[in-house]
Amino acid sequence: MEQTPKQQIVELIKKAQNILIAPSQPDGDSLGSSLALLLVLKKMGKKVSLRIDGSVKPSYQFLPGVKNINSEDASGARDFIITLSSSTAEAEKLSYTMEDGKLNIIITPKKGSYRPEDASFKQGQPKYDIIIVLDAAVLTQLGETYSQSPALFKEVPVINIDHHASNSFFGTVNLVDMTSSSTAEILIGLIEALGSDLINEDVATCLLTGIIADTGSFQNANTSPKSLTVAAQMVGFGARHQEIIKNLFKTKTLPTLKLWGQVLSGVQVDAEKKFAWGVASLQDLKASGATKEDFAGLIDSLMTSIPGVEVVLLLTEREPNIIYGSIRTTKGVDAVEIANLFGGGGHPGAAAFQMLDMTIDQALPIVIEKISAYQSDRLALKSAPQEEKITSTA
Repeated sequence: MEQTPKQQIVELIKKAQNILIAPSQPDGDSLGSSLALLLVLKKMGKKVSLRIDGSVKPSYQFLPGVKNINSEDASGARDFIITLSSSTAEAEKLSYTMEDGKLNIIITPKKGSYRPEDASFKQGQPKYDIIIVLDAAVLTQLGETYSQSPALFKEVPVINIDHHASNSFFGTVNLVDMTSSSTAEILIGLIEALGSDLINEDVATCLLTGIIADTGSFQNANTSPKSLTVAAQMVGFGARHQEIIKNLFKTKTLPTLKLWGQVLSGVQVDAEKKFAWGVASLQDLKASGATKEDFAGLIDSLMTSIPGVEVVLLLTEREPNIIYGSIRTTKGVDAVEIANLFGGGGHPGAAAFQMLDMTIDQALPIVIEKISAYQSDRLALKSAPQEEKITSTA
């Protein structure tokens, strides 16, 4: 009988000794999932490296194991093997010198001589037995973890664990469940399959953080009965629920508050199309003293705070001429369909897209027009003969 992806992953993990965990750029789900898996694999006696591209926000510094995150090149140090044929000579002495930044390896034969064609070269085996990629729809979402070592992901078996509908199934083994609220939710079943005694208070806290982050504390449309059930299970294992809520939702830096205030003061609502949007330029980001990580949670706050809307957009300029769009929708409205209008993806209640080589002032009217048209078609609205009524929440 053919093994399920979960069974294949369990087998690969149990056989492996050296494991690389590579999550997408850090948010609550990717961090919570990767740290939970790190703790579990260490408990199983594995050698584990966790490589994340990007800094960890202060609000996630409370997570157990966060100090184990590695920012070094994912490929790690590898042997370089020089093979020398002994058919024409026999080595007597091996030495080396450093000269002008170059390593000279000197082999002195007992008799005879070596020729250039007697030598061959190759790299040693990769440091890792398997790579576990978490919460990434495509490998490029790993940032420098992938871009600095793309060959590594071809040489080593890759386990792909994710919940996004846009996942490209890039792994050797793919455990992708689009009905799950988060990657953390998927991991719970995998960890239980690895062993019955692997989830303790710290692991449960990391997993519950991932679920709470991606469901907006169970307020987003992706919250399912299973999400609530496994969350209760994690609390039963000792997950520190109040500590998670305090750090994720009740503690914000002054720059974050300034940035959020700037966006919230300019939110626009098209009541007829049940569509709201907020905008933040690079200038807003710099003026507040915030970083791009401080946008985390803002879109979910908009979704739960504005009554009567079905689609919420947060359009931000985080780097010059790179526009990032984040979309949240209520149940029954597919955020992926909207993101696809701009070449993006995600899952039904939450999706995202990027627009390159344009300013936020250039991107905004394009995005508003397309989403407005989408909502008009979906709601079967007639074209208004006069200017649409758009209100500000400010």
